[in-house]
Amino acid sequence: MPKINVIGIGCRPLNQRATEALLASDIVLASNRLMEVFPDYSEYPLVKDRLNVINNVDEVMAFIDKQIDADPSVTIALIASGDPMFHGIAKRTLGRFGDRFVEILPDLSSVQIASSLARESWDDALLISLHGGPDPEKRRNLPYELTDLPYLLLRHYKIFILTDRQNNPTRIAETLTGSAMSQPMCIMMHVCERLGYPTERISSGSPSELLKTTFLEPNIVLLKRTDPEDERPLPVFGLREDEIEHSRGLITKDEVRAAALHKLTLPSSGTVWDIGAGSGAVALEIANTVPGLTVYAIEEDKEQLVNIRANRAKFGMLNIEVVATGAPGALASLPAPDRVFIGGSGGRMQEILAAVAERMPHGIVVINASQIETLNTAVSELKKHGFQLEVCQISTARMKEIGEGNFFAAQNPVFIIRGAR
Repeated sequence: MPKINVIGIGCRPLNQRATEALLASDIVLASNRLMEVFPDYSEYPLVKDRLNVINNVDEVMAFIDKQIDADPSVTIALIASGDPMFHGIAKRTLGRFGDRFVEILPDLSSVQIASSLARESWDDALLISLHGGPDPEKRRNLPYELTDLPYLLLRHYKIFILTDRQNNPTRIAETLTGSAMSQPMCIMMHVCERLGYPTERISSGSPSELLKTTFLEPNIVLLKRTDPEDERPLPVFGLREDEIEHSRGLITKDEVRAAALHKLTLPSSGTVWDIGAGSGAVALEIANTVPGLTVYAIEEDKEQLVNIRANRAKFGMLNIEVVATGAPGALASLPAPDRVFIGGSGGRMQEILAAVAERMPHGIVVINASQIETLNTAVSELKKHGFQLEVCQISTARMKEIGEGNFFAAQNPVFIIRGAR
């Protein structure tokens, strides 16, 4: 049975288990960058005659495959950087060869070292990678881009970022200094260079102060907002009507919006269509509550489009895409939805639901309706297209002052129709 020991190096001597695993290996693999560190280890002279230096990860995997084919009982040591399970080669190795044959023996992670150098804890931080991989021609699909950083800082006051040559500290500083969203923020930026190397260094300052600095590779960046204590982060759920730009009172009321989102049963990722988005209140709430969702706010009214775009910028909701065309015409070119909310149909409910049914074989549709005619059409069409129905009516009243007392003023009742299939 083959054995692959993924051994992290960089910051401290190997422990006894890692040393034993390395010395017991028939073949040792390392990259050029790790060869700047590995020869300083006391075990190196004992294994250097078994060493193979390969830089490309695909070639490493192919090489291991070849060795196992030649000798099914071979033991291989794969030298990695820091903690191989933190955006490292261990995930790829486990996926390729299975946990039955792979053992992970980590060193300290780059985040642990950077946290210590910057004197900033990482248990309350967002950890992301902007490292596209070692091959510039085959960059990984990353969950975040440089342009997402202002939005992420709006939601998370502290972010550790793994960088690469393309997404480097200078470009991070440029992104933050050039973003209108991050201008009001007080940001401290720490750049930790060549962790574990003799040339290890940390540089700290605001993004504008570090903008012209040259940094050595590899490095990791820590961003921390140092806003005054009275600046509070955006709530995860519960935006208020008076916070959202809207016109002529045309906005989904807070209580109705909360009920509609509950009926949507939002997934952690995927695509949502908000049809007849109006001011974008529902789209904002969805995008803010579940950042992993992409919300398409579909609206054709010019006045409302101004509101949607203003709200998107105000709250930094980069996961909202504004579609300035009416439904159903706009729907054919959009990614298929996992959820659909319909706040306004412009009298085209039948055509819209037919288009939704065609594009969404499984999922949930929630419709808000204030008119009985809209309710009847929605129920009829959802049944026709095979959706399981739930319908409720939301009637709310808000307390208001009258003289020296208070009374409850009724809000317009709203039907909430849920279709699932």
